[in-house]
This record gives sequence, C-alpha cells and structure tokens, in this order.
Amino acid sequence: MCLVGSFMVLLDVSIVNVALRSISQGLGASGEGIQWVLSGYALTFGLLLVPGGRLGDVRGRRALFVGGLIAFTATSALCGAAQNETWLVVARLLQGLAGGLLTPQVSGLIQQLFQGRDRGRAFGMLGAVVGISTALGPLIGGLLIQAFGEAEGWRYVFYVNVPVGLIALPFALKLLPGAPDDSKKRHDYDPVGVVLLGLGVVVLLLPFVQEQQWKGAVKWLLVPLAVALLVGFVLWERRYARRGHEPMVDLHLFRLRSFSFGSSMISSYFAGFTPLFFVLTLLLQAGLGYSALLAGVTSVPFAIGSGIAAPIAGNFIHRFGRPLIAIGLVLVVLGFGGVLLAVHLVPNGHVGWALIAPLLVGGLGSGMVISPNQTVTLSEVPVQQGGTAGGLLQVGQRIGAAIGIAAVGSVFYGQLADSRGDYPSALQGALWISIGFLVLALLVTVADLVVDRRASATAAAGREPAAAAA
Repeated sequence: MCLVGSFMVLLDVSIVNVALRSISQGLGASGEGIQWVLSGYALTFGLLLVPGGRLGDVRGRRALFVGGLIAFTATSALCGAAQNETWLVVARLLQGLAGGLLTPQVSGLIQQLFQGRDRGRAFGMLGAVVGISTALGPLIGGLLIQAFGEAEGWRYVFYVNVPVGLIALPFALKLLPGAPDDSKKRHDYDPVGVVLLGLGVVVLLLPFVQEQQWKGAVKWLLVPLAVALLVGFVLWERRYARRGHEPMVDLHLFRLRSFSFGSSMISSYFAGFTPLFFVLTLLLQAGLGYSALLAGVTSVPFAIGSGIAAPIAGNFIHRFGRPLIAIGLVLVVLGFGGVLLAVHLVPNGHVGWALIAPLLVGGLGSGMVISPNQTVTLSEVPVQQGGTAGGLLQVGQRIGAAIGIAAVGSVFYGQLADSRGDYPSALQGALWISIGFLVLALLVTVADLVVDRRASATAAAGREPAAAAA
C-alpha cells in the first residue's frame, strides 16, 4: 500500500509534462496557467512534507497515510473535472498538499515495519517505484491522450488516480499498523517552526519553479529572504528545544553523518536527474514532432533499468554501502553522456531508437542510487523520527529538482533562442548542466567514503593500544 501511494504521487510529477499541449487546447489555458499547473504542485507538495512527517510520527502514520490518500484521490478528480484555468490551478495546489501529507508516511512506515536487510529490500522497492513512476509518467500520459483525444485526454491524466486510490484505501485501512502507544500523549506541534519552515521552503522554491514565467532579476531577491527564514527556523528550533519542548525537527539529525551526507547527495542528484525528462519531452514533442505517446515510449528503457536495479541494489546495500551508490552515479553520468552523443550523432527521425541504450544504462544507475541512498541515509535515524527525517529528505529532493529544472531549462531556452529553434543543440547544452549536478553528487559520495575510511582507521588505531594493554 505504501508503494501504491508513492507511485500515485510521484507519477503526477512527470505525467503532466506530456499533457500540457492537451490542457492548452482542451481547456484554453494560458501559458502562465500551464506553468502554475506544473509549479504549483511542486510548491505545495514541498510545503507539507516535513510537518506531515512530524504529525505522522506522533499521531500515527496510518491515519495520515489514509487521510493523504483520500485527499489525493479527491483532488485528482477535482483536477480532471476542471472547467476553467483557475479551477485547475487551485485543484492542482490542493493535490500537491495532499501529496505532501501522504509521502513522508511511506518512509516512516518502512522504518517502522522493517529492520536490517528487509528494510533495504523495502527501500529497494520504493526506489524502483520512484524511477518507474518518473519515467513511465510520460508514457501513461501519452497513452491516455492517444485514447481520449487532445481535447479531453488531459482530464484522464488526473482521473487515472481515482480508481487506484479507491482500490488502495480499504487495503491501507486493513494492513497498515495503527497509532503508536504514545499517540494520545500531549505533544508539542511547534506552530512557529511549521510556519518558518513552510515559508522558507516555498519562498526558496518560488523563483526556481517560476524561472521562465517571472522575467527579470527581482525574483532572485527571494533567495536571501528564504535563507533568512530558514536560519530563523534553525535558531527557533534550538531555542524551542532548550525550553524543554519538542521541536518539529530534531536538529541532532544533521549530526548523523549518514543523514547529512545522504541528504546533500540526493539533492544534487535530483537537480541533475529530474530535468532530463523535462528537456527530452520538449525535444521530442516540440522539436521533432513526436506524439505524446511516442515521446512517452522513449522513456521506457529508463524505467526498465531502474525497476530492475533498485530491488537488487536494495538487497546488497548492507553489504557494500555507499560504494554501490558511487557505481550507480557513474552509470547515470555515462547514460547522460550517451544521450548527448545520441542526439548529436543520430538523424532526428531515428533519435528515439538511439536513446534506448543510454537511457537503459542511466536507469540501471538510478536504481542503484535512490533507494540505496535512502536506506543508508535513514539507517541511524530513530524509528520515532522516521517520518520527519523522510520528509526532510523529500524536501531536499524537491528543492534539488526545482533548482535543476530552472538551471537546465534556462540554458535550454537560451540556446534555443540563440540557435533559432535548433532543439537538439539546445538539449545538448542543457544536459551539460545536468551532468554537472550529477558529478557534484558523485563528489559528495566520494567525500563521504573518504571520511568514513578515515574514521574507521582512527577507530582501529585506538583499539590497538587498548588490546595491547589488555
């Protein structure tokens, strides 16, 4: 049930990309409205991840999962029934809030229900869902638009969640564990911390997700404002804890090296990994004239590779640790490099075929990154803080994805204008930015390995005199 919920929420991140032309034609939505359909979901999704995780930790994850599932199903139906642009944008904002409430419960439940190697397997399955949902979104969207037509097909991109949610609901009520024993105790919900963190995340995301629509440099003034809000959040949390209250986020989490390194790495990874499907869809549909269905089919090799590698990597992460993640990152970089070569060397009409091998390699690598990193990053986190920690991890991913799409999209559109509509050239220039983020993620992983080896060597050196003295 956890995986079904994650699949629904993450699918809606990518499935809408191929439906934008259908929404524009069928609903008559403006360019600004279309942008808010995309960015509004990202903004409100990020808003509730940490508060939702914290609430699930103290009040029971089943109740929050079920509530989020009901809300996500209902708001999906509301999106599909939209009669005008404003209706759709508001429904999409509400859908993002529902997704932000549901998502952190999944990692919290995995932490709660599984231990050791079984936890690695569970996160492996979750990683497969992340990769498959991200890559299959365009395909499923294309199939629905092909089946129901350009004018109405976009509605079924949202309606597809409704039967899935209705089927999953009774199983979630029956199979998921109830509230913890201390859920009826009095807890501090830290409303000031909730507001500061929520504002900080939204203000930070806003200029990135609106980068193409909000012209001019004024929007970037929001970045220092966001930093100030997040610094204020940290100072408040420290003060709140010193007074004997329960802060929303236990800042001691960031003293766990596995958590701090893993959070940093995955944020950079999502900044590099997520924009691929954004610019690839633009190349195939707007540049090469592919239908929504054919553009979606192109992403299938990535989904296959991720779906194969993630469960296998989940089984072996406890044996190999972060070196396995480093190998996965190398494969993703190689896959992205292969995409560059394919677009550069292969004639436009055949580029879809040429992308099969590099996307398969990239998908295999991605399956070795996302779920193993989640296992390692949350390995030292106390179970009672699993939802909060999972929410923080997701916030980092969403911020990384927003920054990546803004940076890659800016280069893409800039080169597209300079080259007077040369989509392959624009994609090649943009993908170098993605590869830069991926290399940064690899460097963070290597730094973690170096620090870990030094710590192990220091610990071993300290044990030797003690053994000699004994």
